[in-house]
Amino acid sequence: MTDDSQRNFRSVYYEKVGFRGVEEKKSLEILLKDDRLDIEKLCTFSQRFPLPSMYRVLVWKVLLGILPPHHDSHAQVMAYRKDQYSDVLHALTVVRFISDATPQGEVYLRMYQLESGKLPRSPSFPLVEIRAFRWNSILKELEDEVFLAIAKAMEEMVEDSVDCYWITRCFVKQFNNKYRDALPQLPRAFEQYLNLEDSRLLSHLKTCSAVSKLPYDLWFKRCFAGCLPESSLQRVWDKVVSGSCKILVFVAVEILLTFKIKVMALNSAEKITKFLENIPQDSSDAIVSKAIDLWHKHCGTPVHSA
Repeated sequence: MTDDSQRNFRSVYYEKVGFRGVEEKKSLEILLKDDRLDIEKLCTFSQRFPLPSMYRVLVWKVLLGILPPHHDSHAQVMAYRKDQYSDVLHALTVVRFISDATPQGEVYLRMYQLESGKLPRSPSFPLVEIRAFRWNSILKELEDEVFLAIAKAMEEMVEDSVDCYWITRCFVKQFNNKYRDALPQLPRAFEQYLNLEDSRLLSHLKTCSAVSKLPYDLWFKRCFAGCLPESSLQRVWDKVVSGSCKILVFVAVEILLTFKIKVMALNSAEKITKFLENIPQDSSDAIVSKAIDLWHKHCGTPVHSA
């Protein structure tokens, strides 16, 4: 029996006896032992399987370019990242943009603004007051709110503050750059796939004039941060980090399918949107699992070989 055949046989066996993921974990460990990590294979693995929690931060840092593929450089590069983090933090403290009382998410935002040349001229107004006075553009406000939402969710996933900042920073940067052209198309894709899965449900949304008023910013720009609990959200972000923003479409579709009865009972766009912005959290794991299956169904499953 070939190595691939043995792996496939073991995968089927483990799944049947209730140990789904055991073989996948071993496969990932083999990939992570390579002297030079294969980015393409790590992406494929992350697209196909959920990342084990013990390896998620490492894989994300490699895929986001925070760490290089070569193992030997990891310690030195992270030392540089930590020094840079400390320097930026110190600079913001000196100019009084942050203090010990500043929420951690806002600290990360200020750091990101300083490093990207977008730091406001004056720290005298809190972010909420800045938004109230409309001193900056609406686009800038939305960018800040998206960053803060993602940072808040990331804090629940990543314990180390240095790792959390770098992953948040690079996640947002990758998302804005890599998916810039794809993002405006996601609402249309959502409508397309919902129609394929349940045309009656889509017709109800159209009858209520709700299609254009759905919480697309929450779903697609914030990547469901603040909508799904972090324990479920990180499985979605595995796919986003490894190269697919389309997974977001299928999570949105599955939310509608899961709460179809509730949505069909609502007869106005405002009520539907309000409900979808605050969905019950106890179904989130099942929603994400079904959304990933739906994504694989429509988009295929990447072939992975260790």
